[in-house]
Amino acid sequence: MAGQLIVSISGVSDRTLDDVIAFRARLDERRVPVSFLVAPRLKGGYRLDRDAATVDWLRRRRGHGDAIVLHGFDEAATKTRRGEFATLQAHEANLRLMAADRILEHLGLRTRLFAAPGWNISQGAMTALPRNGFRLVAGLAGITDLVRRETVRARVLGIGEGFLSEPWWCRTVVLSAERTARRAGVVRVAVAARHLRRPGPRQAMIDAVDLALMHSCVPAVYDWHARPALSAAA
Repeated sequence: MAGQLIVSISGVSDRTLDDVIAFRARLDERRVPVSFLVAPRLKGGYRLDRDAATVDWLRRRRGHGDAIVLHGFDEAATKTRRGEFATLQAHEANLRLMAADRILEHLGLRTRLFAAPGWNISQGAMTALPRNGFRLVAGLAGITDLVRRETVRARVLGIGEGFLSEPWWCRTVVLSAERTARRAGVVRVAVAARHLRRPGPRQAMIDAVDLALMHSCVPAVYDWHARPALSAAA
């Protein structure tokens, strides 16, 4: 049985779009789709609704098979070195999810997929997600179907955004991706867009992808599908 390969990129904005487009082209050559982790607001005053070029590009990419995954609301840290949704109670998580969902819907990027900034998510946020119509959450150690309450165990191998980006860590990401691919597991590699301008992290991502493909991993995106029987019953 073949494994799977999921590549995700976070932090796409007008500041990083050129680097992301160049990297995306290299993945296109390999026929590997991308899951874009998108937040309405980023640090430094960035607002997605004021960045028409990035919004248009993301919409086009989804039309070509890439995925849009909600990635929080505004990168707020609730505790030192903790992600926005790492410690939230259900009520506050609900407010942030509703606000982010409204913005992405207005921009034509609405999604039923979620990945918390820093990949860590509180139980309160897990409770709030299905109440807001979300069907899948990509977490640090697995991918959870919120409708069927099933989790596929697979750890994220990341560069930046909560992970290191030093050369030794990039090598670790590549080696870990190969080990997972050799076992026919789910290879989940993630990179913060701002690191794609650096040759080391960029090449590490390409090497991880190439090794996964060499071991016959099937390229995929974060996604959720109703089972045929459920669709027919509906």
